[in-house]
Order: sequence, then C-alpha cells, then structure tokens
Amino acid sequence: MSERRLSESGFPIKPVYDAADVPDDLESRLGAPGTYPYTRGVYPTMYTSRPWTMRQYAGFGTAAESNARYHQLLAAGTMGLSVAFDLPTQMGYDSDDPVAHGEVGKVGVAIDSVDDMRLLFDGIPLDRVSTSMTINAPASVLLLLYQLVAEESGVPGSALNGTIQNDILKEYIARGTYIYPPKPSLRLVADTFAYCRKETPKWNTISISGYHMAEAGATPVQEVAFTLANGVEYVRAALAAGLAVDDFAPRLSFFFVARTTLLEEVAKFRAARRIWARLMRDEFGAQDPKSWMLRFHTQTAGVQLTAQQPEVNLIRVAVQGLGAVLGGTQSLHTNSYDEAIALPTEKAARLALRTQQVLAYETDLTSTVDPFAGSYVVEAMTSEIEEGAVALMERVFGHGSSVDAIEAGFQKREIEASAYRVAQEIDSGERVVVGVNRFAMSEEEPYEPLRVDPTIEKAQAARLAELRAARDAGAVERALDDLRETASGTGNVLYPMKEALRARATVGEVSGALREIWGVYRPTDRF
Repeated sequence: MSERRLSESGFPIKPVYDAADVPDDLESRLGAPGTYPYTRGVYPTMYTSRPWTMRQYAGFGTAAESNARYHQLLAAGTMGLSVAFDLPTQMGYDSDDPVAHGEVGKVGVAIDSVDDMRLLFDGIPLDRVSTSMTINAPASVLLLLYQLVAEESGVPGSALNGTIQNDILKEYIARGTYIYPPKPSLRLVADTFAYCRKETPKWNTISISGYHMAEAGATPVQEVAFTLANGVEYVRAALAAGLAVDDFAPRLSFFFVARTTLLEEVAKFRAARRIWARLMRDEFGAQDPKSWMLRFHTQTAGVQLTAQQPEVNLIRVAVQGLGAVLGGTQSLHTNSYDEAIALPTEKAARLALRTQQVLAYETDLTSTVDPFAGSYVVEAMTSEIEEGAVALMERVFGHGSSVDAIEAGFQKREIEASAYRVAQEIDSGERVVVGVNRFAMSEEEPYEPLRVDPTIEKAQAARLAELRAARDAGAVERALDDLRETASGTGNVLYPMKEALRARATVGEVSGALREIWGVYRPTDRF
C-alpha cells in the first residue's frame, strides 16, 4: 500500500477519526436534505425517487457519425446526451478555415452551420432528451443552432432542457479555447442569461467548471475555490447587466471532476454546496431557495486514465463514479476505459454507461439520501475542504476579482505548482499508479483504437461550399451587419445572432463578426 498520508488537497489524513474531529455545530452545517445549506443534497429525496441523469460525452467526425453514436447510446439506456465539439468549432472557426487544418472532427464533432446541427440531432426527440453541450466561447452560437433545429421540428424553446458550458473564465485559467477578451466575453454570458430566461426558461445557461482545472492539476480545494470564485464573477456580471439575482441564479449549474480518492471527493462535493448556498443567500441576497442550490454534473477523471493496461481504467471509473453518486451529483458521465489511447469505441462507451447502470440498479445507493452524513472522516474532511477553499477564494478576491486574479496569473500558477508536485510524486513512486509505476507489464496487449476518417475535413469543406452557393448571400451579410451593430452597442447580441444563423451564416462567420468588433484575447493583453 501507498505510504502517503496526505489528502489530495494537502491536509493530513488521520488513521482513526472520532467525535472530536467533527465540528461542534455539525447539525447546523448539515441541515436536512433539500434544505439550506444543502450539505446533504439539493433535493429532499435525491436518488430515492429517481436516479441521477446518465450522460455520455460523445461526438466525433461528422454530424452524421455522431448522430449514429447518439442513437446507440439512447438505445443502450442513456438518459441525456453530452456533445463533444471539435477544436475548430470550439474556437469559432469553420472547417475550411486554414486555421482548422488537421483538427476537423478530431476531438469532437464538426459543426459549421444549422445544416450540420440538423444532421447531428436527426431523429432525436429534443423535447424529451436533455442535451449538454461542452462549448464555451461560441456557446451562444451552438445553443441558437440547437434551438433553430428544435423549432423546425415543432419543439418550442420553452420545451428545451439541457446545458451549455458557457464558462469562459476557466478557459483563461486552464483550457485555452477563448476567443474574445474577458469583458466582452462576460457580456456575452450575461446576454445568454437574459435571452434564455425569456426564450428557453428550462435551459441551464452555464456550467461553471472545475473539471478542466482539476484535469490541469488543481487539488480538490483549488477546484472548489477557483470554480466558485468564477461563479461569483458571473453573478456580478449578470447583476451589473441589470438582471435580478433570482431571475438567473436558479439556472446556474456546475461541473466537477470525480477522482479515485473517494472519501475526499465526497467531502468536496458536500463542501462546495455549503459554500455556494452561503454566498448566494448572504452575500448576494438571493431569496429563492433554488438560487442557493449548487446543482452539478460530474465527469470521472480523464487525467487519471492510463494508456498502460487500459482495462484497469474500468475499475478506476467505477470508483470515481461511486464517489460522484455518494457526493450527490445531479448527472454523471463515466469515461470509457480506452480514452487515454483514442476516441472511445462503441463497446467501450457502452461499458462506461453500464458502469452507471450497475451503480444505479444493482447497488443500494439509491435507497437512502447522503449515506455518509455523520461519518467522522467525511464530516471532518468536508469542513477542512470548506475552510481551505474559503481561504483560497479570499486570496483570489484579494486581487480584486476572479478576472483580476486571472490576469495576474494567480490561479494558473497555483494549479501548475500542484500539477508539478503530483508529477514528482508519480516519478518518485511515492504516488502509486497501477500499471505505470507499480504492477507494470513488460508487454501490453494489442488494442485497436477508433480512428477518425482523414477525409472528413475535405467533406466538410465541400458541404460549406454548397451551403454558401445555395443561401441568400445578401441576407446573410445584412444579418451579420445587424450583429456587428448590436455588438458595438449595448443590446442583446443573441437576437441578431439567431437571425444570422437562421439565414445560414456559419459558426465561423458569426464568431468572425464579433471578432471584428470585440477583438481577440491574448494572454499578454491588459483590459
């Protein structure tokens, strides 16, 4: 066994916990399930009435190929879709842009226009399926494409249920798929809040993400602190735009990782709920209890998957998924065991979903709410993570705001230091990774990964040429001019953006029009 006796966040883990380790005011820190401060879960019955939403993150190659995978997942019992977009789409470029060369369809599906979105969801009942889209800088563009396709099939915006990630701040910290500078990016987020409140009221307008920071090396304390600090920034931006807190806060959602360190992960989720409830009620004065609830999606830790002995990842994912469920997640994606090698095969994706189904239907996890409540170790860890995260948030706000801290490089430096420490521990053998630095095999079994067709880029370029030849070019340019004019002023840009997309403007053209007005962000910029 490992000799490590420190948590991922760096606090000591005791061999034995007892009542002396539990806070004296535990009863008030806990509350009942579904009541403030939501330590025990955001709903009174949690999984006893229905299980969490089972999502599988999928998308590759063309819209038609991804559509086939979605139908397979729905047939296998998944309850919600989670769309992965390729890098050009994430960065607001069309597939035939020179910048996109070599990346089309590689890490997700290529979506250039409403035509592609129509293919992506062909035959899928959008009024009955919840869809999550991992998209940030052009999140509003992809949401509007989704809404347009739904309207074509007779589904109104009021019936749409899902989430756009739309979390641009973590892109500046850990991921890098930003387009515009932070100030106009925050305006776009606030415009999306206002648009969705009126047009798609059941849609979750943002998924404030700690997942990508954790994948970059953030500890659980850092993940909670930096994510919730970003959440505070979004709330402030919406308030500055004139929105009332209870008009948008109930549609905020979050996105966290689940690691193999099960006890600390359970404590992390519980601490995050408690901190957010206190912030929304006491700092922002929210009156609606739904505004106090930290609802979140969880994905198992891709960074902990190994290319060596990939089948071992099945065990890792099962443990990670267990931690997410015990921590009270609202929806869950379990990674496929082969994702450290390539895009998941159909069999691997099905096994990942079966992992969730075993947890939901073969265990007793859905029989009771928050089974770890009162556990000496979990309650002690919950309080330690809470205290550590609050202290770290104060360091963020000491820069002025989360954006100011981002510009100073604070979060990035803290995460990089943690990632370096973990890398050193793995290299030295202090941190055991089964199959990598212990229990390794001299020869690995052969594995045939899923491969993306290299002709996709050419095919997407041909589709774009056909689209531009067939559409009303004058109508497109007039709509883009309206978008530029609105972006230059103070109006909500989503309304002219939707009309441009309806006229079959492309993702790259819409994003390009905003680039002309707002500019692009470079890490050395000041604003």
